[in-house]
Order: sequence, then structure tokens, then C-alpha cells
Amino acid sequence: MKQINHYRHKKILVLGLAKSGVAAASLLHKLGAFVTVNDYRPLSENLEAQGLLEEGITVICGEHPIGLLEEGFELIVKNPGIPYHNPMIIGAIEKGIPVITEVEIAYQVSDAPFIGITGTNGKTTTTTLIYEMLKEGGKLPLIAGNIGTVASEVAMSASKENTIVIELSSFQLMGIHEFNPRIAILTNLYDAHLDYHGTRKDYVKAKANITKNQSKAEYFIVNAEQEDVMEVAAKSNATIIPFSSKQLLGSGAYIKNGSVYFQNEKIIDTRDIALPGTHNLENILSAIAAAKLSAVNNEAIFKVLNTFTGVKHRLQYVKEYAGRKFYNDSKATNILATQNAITAFREPIILLAGGLDRGNEFDELVPFFQNVKAVVTFGQTASKIEKAAIQAGIKTIIHVDNVEKAVPAAYELSEQGDVILLSPACASWDQYKTFEERGDIFVEAVHMLN
Repeated sequence: MKQINHYRHKKILVLGLAKSGVAAASLLHKLGAFVTVNDYRPLSENLEAQGLLEEGITVICGEHPIGLLEEGFELIVKNPGIPYHNPMIIGAIEKGIPVITEVEIAYQVSDAPFIGITGTNGKTTTTTLIYEMLKEGGKLPLIAGNIGTVASEVAMSASKENTIVIELSSFQLMGIHEFNPRIAILTNLYDAHLDYHGTRKDYVKAKANITKNQSKAEYFIVNAEQEDVMEVAAKSNATIIPFSSKQLLGSGAYIKNGSVYFQNEKIIDTRDIALPGTHNLENILSAIAAAKLSAVNNEAIFKVLNTFTGVKHRLQYVKEYAGRKFYNDSKATNILATQNAITAFREPIILLAGGLDRGNEFDELVPFFQNVKAVVTFGQTASKIEKAAIQAGIKTIIHVDNVEKAVPAAYELSEQGDVILLSPACASWDQYKTFEERGDIFVEAVHMLN
């Protein structure tokens, strides 16, 4: 870890805890900053805050008092989930107090270079593929961000021989000033998190931050099939590496005659790829590009792609029981992700879907319901998804209270050879704390079948 003096004797407010806030506060304290932590949860219910208090860090819990901004803070490190329209953030910006996220500090102290991955969909799969390819190729990667350990914790132990592979959200990227990955990836751009960003333009702008500090010496891997992505690339100073599952790209990653190529070099036949789903080909192409730019040999890349079947909650194969195959795609928190999941299978599907109602309809799912034979719904959006299923001509539609009850209900509707797929097309927060919790309940319910 670099022993920087940038924060020494500076008065810094860490706003919001969770894992990233705890790590940021602890690291800043080690770097000699005067740290105050402010979290909404009461101290009596806040084990993280209690731990920081024991480290000698000032802790204020139970509310976000706007008067804190009068205490002379020189910097605010905010939890990524706190929106910029929060009164504390608005007040800080009005006073000219810089606001960053924990990723920025991680970059500043890291001896290791970064490979940063962002986009609406495919971030986790792409991040995991790159990590596995680098690992198989002997490149000593570390994984961080939304998928793994908090970035600043990873950075503290990273050496120059490591590479930090990090999944980055738009929330995190809004709070960077110096962060500059050696390789950046933008997988795709669709409407998402507009309740946080306000407009699609602002959402795209946040994602584009991943390349804002790059120069020609760094690489920006981009989806050549998307106009918005290519517009971001056109404004980047990085060396652009495109990927496409439809176009032949001599300068990037592409598919030709059933094989995957990188810069005119054949890497693998698509029939040898274990990961299901045509949408995953884009993730694979971007991962191959990052691996090749990191000098990973083709044998290592082939081995990973020949054996990697997916990550937890992302089209995760659970088990086969009584001739039915069960898949956990709880990470499908938007319509596009569910479209991709459905098209990954040729077998008849029993679809489990529903969740938080963000006001949208589900008409976009209708054309993708061709091999869906039954739908089991739950959550706030149950009636909306049922409406789409009826429009698609699906005859068997039932409603249950939750995911746990959806599993045996789906099994009763199924036959040998069917796929039972949890792919909710919605966030989980109406019934579950996280999509991970929702997926874990699904997996447990599958294992309870007998």
C-alpha cells in the first residue's frame, strides 16, 4: 500500500456505513485523517459503528444532522447508495466540500493496477471471467467491488505484482476524481437506476466516468453494437478495443464462423464454451479482450471458458431433480436480464418472476415468452407480469406469496425435461433485503424438494 500523505490531518466525514464506509473510515484513520462517521442506524443496533468507535474514530449515529456540515469538514466520503439529492450531499456541494466514494481512496493507495468493469448488465459475469482467466494465466489477480471484498481493503494488501479486477456501479463512479484503470470495460447501457440518477443522460454520464482519466496508454473495451456506448468511446482518450458478437472487428474481439477471435487470432470455438446464453457471448468477448491485453495465454483462456458455468445468482445452475433443471437468476433485476435468461434455453421453461414495483409494465417480455409454458408470480409486480403472460398466450399462470412457495408450485406444474427458472425481472426490496437473499431462498427451497 502506498503511504500517501494526502489525507493526513484533514477533517473528513464518512457518510453512511455498510462495508465500504467501514473500510474507508478505518483506512483514512490509518492515513492520519481526523475521521467522523455518520450513519442513520442507532449506535445500539450498529455493530460496525461500535467497532469504529473502539478504533478511536468519532461516531454520530441515529440521524444525518445537517448541522454537521458546519464543523469544517474538508472532504466527504459517501456510501454509494446515498443519492446526490440527499440534503447532506446537496449542502456539502453548496459549501464546496468535495464528495467522493471509497473507490477513489482505494485507487490512491493501491500499488496494483486496476481493471474496471461497468455497464447495466453483465458486470459480475465479466468481472469473474477476467479474474479466473488472469488467475489461470498466473497473473496474481485480486477481485474487488460489488462482487467481492471492498476495494480499499483489497488495495491495502495489493502489491505491484497483483492486478485488481473491480466491478463498478454508476453510484461508485459518480464519486471519482483520479481513479484511472489500466483497462476499463463498458459492457452495455440500458435504462436503469433512473430513480437515483434522474435521467438516462445522467446515468450514461456516470458510467462514462470509468474512462474520463484514461490516456492513450490505457485501454477502453467497448460494446460496438451499442450506439450510446460508442458515443462514450468517441469522447475517450484511451485506446479503444471494440467487441461484437455480430460484426467482424480486426482490432477487437468478435465471432467468425462459430469461433471467437481477438485481433484476428482464434481463441476458442463457441461450441467449447460452457457458459450458457447468447447474451453471455458479449461478456466472454470483453473478458477475452481484457485477458489478452494482460498477456494471458490462450490455453488459460480456453480452460476457463471450457469449464466456467456462471456465478452465483447469475443464471446459476442449482441442480437437476426428477428430470427438471433448476436455475437461479435472482440477479435479473430488470426486464433485459430476464429476456437474456429466457433466451438462454431451448427447453420449456417454468418462469418464476416478480418483485419491487418501480412503475413500469412488462410488455417487453411478451415476445420472449415463446418457450415459457407456465409463469409463477410473486411480489408487488405479480399482476403486471401476469398481464404480460396472458398477452403472450400463456395458459398456466399462478400467484404465490413468495419465492419459497414458488418453487414447489413450479415443480407441480413442470414435467421431465423442463427448466425451472427464477428470473424475477425486478429488484427484490419489496420482500427481501437483497437479490442474494432472494436467490439463496430459492436454492434452499429447491434442495428441500423430495
